[in-house]
Amino acid sequence: QVQLVESGGGLVQTGDSLRLSCAVSGGTFSRNPMAWFRQSPGKEREFVAGISGSGGSTKYADSVKGRFTISRDNAKNTAYLQMNSLKPDDTAVYSCAASTLVYNAVYVPSAAYHYWGQGTQVTVSS
Repeated sequence: QVQLVESGGGLVQTGDSLRLSCAVSGGTFSRNPMAWFRQSPGKEREFVAGISGSGGSTKYADSVKGRFTISRDNAKNTAYLQMNSLKPDDTAVYSCAASTLVYNAVYVPSAAYHYWGQGTQVTVSS
């Protein structure tokens, strides 16, 4: 059974940094696209960042470009989201997702992802 487990969330202040991790078990997703999404109360889930199976291609939401970096370590079956210069608007539950679609692509729609983690809370105080 495939499981994605996020870690690294927490309570930080404006301007601080956090690094989220997403460990995949029960299957090998070292060649599959992965992504991070977030959802805050009263809002729809939104795409944050995505990475291709090789790690050679990435995409970011405009709201996080220049501040967040997605990466992966295929040997460890783990994806990461480095978040710098955090703002209160970044407060949300962050979830990682893995796709079974084409290896070397980055997908934005959540429907392209077939496996999801439970999420980790990130709270940024002003």
